[in-house]
Amino acid sequence: MSPASPPTARSTRAARPALTALALATGLLLAGCGGDPGGDAAAEGHDHSAAAASVASTDDGTYKGLHLQTPYQKPEFTLTDSTGAAFDFGDRTGAGPTLLFFGYTHCPDVCPTTMADIAVALRQVDPAVAEETSVVFVTTDPARDTPDVLGEYLGRFDADLPTKFIGLTGAQDQIDQAQLAAGVPQAEDMGQTHSALLLLYGTDGEADVAFDAGNSGADIAHDLAVVAAE
Repeated sequence: MSPASPPTARSTRAARPALTALALATGLLLAGCGGDPGGDAAAEGHDHSAAAASVASTDDGTYKGLHLQTPYQKPEFTLTDSTGAAFDFGDRTGAGPTLLFFGYTHCPDVCPTTMADIAVALRQVDPAVAEETSVVFVTTDPARDTPDVLGEYLGRFDADLPTKFIGLTGAQDQIDQAQLAAGVPQAEDMGQTHSALLLLYGTDGEADVAFDAGNSGADIAHDLAVVAAE
């Protein structure tokens, strides 16, 4: 059963100290990415505005990330990977833990930071866990994020890792449906205001934990090891 409203997160690590239990229960925020650091953000007028979503989260000491009271169910969708081939998310990511994130390559803050944190995590966990972990980045900006663009972008983060990050794109309606299936808010502002939530699914097809901008690579590594051992 999917949760009624998904958790989201603000695109700054400074937000974490303010995230009380009440804040988690009533809802975190969509991240408003600005564009690329070279000036696209200012030109297009995007800022760190946010749209609200809600989630019930609890902390029983098992996870370093956000422990979801109601697990998120692993979505079913097929998009196009960085080689131009069809990629069935459900079929291709069942062998081990799966990290799923929606973002875009021109994002100057949340997206590259999240990918870098995942890379840090995969260097810290047991190599066998790293190798069996699927990392999937679904673009919210399919107009600019072609398969080649996604492949080049993700290659900056996974070059020395035993698992390669998977970049997915498609038609806008396919991207919208993928977000809906995953239970995250649909991106706005041509994909530049998007969910900042990183979901971690186990082999049971459920995400009991997620991460926001307040979590570190060490947090992700800790929870990957927990999920892999379940």
